[in-house]
Amino acid sequence: MARFDWLRDADRPFLFNLVFWTVTALLATGLAQAAVIGAAPLQCALFGANLVLVVALWLALPWSRARGRLWVGPLFLVATLMMGVTGAAVYHMPLILVAVANLAFLHGIRVATATLSCVTVICAVMPPLLGSTIADGIVQATAMAVFSAFVLGMAASTLEARRRREEAQGLLERIRELAVAEERARMAAEMHGSVGHHLTVIKMGLENAERFRGRRPDAAWAEVRQAKELTVEALADARRWVRALRPLALDGRVGSAALERLAASFDGTGITVSFEVRGEERHLKADTELVLYRVLQEGLTNALRHAKAEHVHGTLTFGDDQVALVVRDDGTGRDDRARGGFGLTSLADRARALGGTLAGGNRPGGGFELRAELPLGVRA
Repeated sequence: MARFDWLRDADRPFLFNLVFWTVTALLATGLAQAAVIGAAPLQCALFGANLVLVVALWLALPWSRARGRLWVGPLFLVATLMMGVTGAAVYHMPLILVAVANLAFLHGIRVATATLSCVTVICAVMPPLLGSTIADGIVQATAMAVFSAFVLGMAASTLEARRRREEAQGLLERIRELAVAEERARMAAEMHGSVGHHLTVIKMGLENAERFRGRRPDAAWAEVRQAKELTVEALADARRWVRALRPLALDGRVGSAALERLAASFDGTGITVSFEVRGEERHLKADTELVLYRVLQEGLTNALRHAKAEHVHGTLTFGDDQVALVVRDDGTGRDDRARGGFGLTSLADRARALGGTLAGGNRPGGGFELRAELPLGVRA
């Protein structure tokens, strides 16, 4: 069946298909009746051959330029016009109109209008040349002009609907691309926050082990063991990205418990981390918990990597309608000319998406402060 797929054109309008086959059936019936009553055999043969040619061309007729075979359209129009010469008289006019509508689909309304104007003139001239009266030509041309306006209007409406459908499909494709890009950006933020944190702690632990290996071998091996454990966590966390974006450390822990565990994971890295909770703690939505977790993770990681800090303090405060997390360090702060890194930028975007804010800057007394304020978004 695949070799006959070109015969099925999904772009062919149903109404034109219905008109064609209805008129063709009527013409075939008329041809059969003419043969029965003893009409001229040569004329019947010519008309029959013309009708077969029209049907064959109809099956191959494209209704979209993308399908090619553009030469079939003009040939189909000529074949339908010839039916008036071989014996169809006025009954072939609907087929002519369908042929011109096809030209509108393939070459535009202007080409179809110009072609219909020429066809109308032909309809007015041919009857007198074939022995009929001038009045017959005028009536035929008038009927052609009236039906032409209807067919062109329908063709224009169909083309506009097709154009809008293609635009809608393009927009849907664009939406899919944006959704994929947004998901990739989110996963990049997860990678930065999760694996980046683990690798930073592993690096610091291995550097400590290198320093301790001669004087304090037990401490060196302890650092190595901790690095191995963090490596396992990092690998497990990476495997879970596809299934969920909640960090592994949050599993089984919510709110301040997850934040306290994160702060404790920095023990042995060379900085002292403290954490406190103020106000009456409440259960938060998963998205709010995740942003708070990432904010603390970003503050701790940046203090360890860049700030040369000795102490980091995190404060989680529950208010009446919002929750705030402040992470302060006593390091060197950030160069005012430096732009925010990828981690802070993505976190700020996520905080805004939840209706909150994220701000970071140097403290007056030295060090750096990161502050996130989010709506409570209390879980039901």
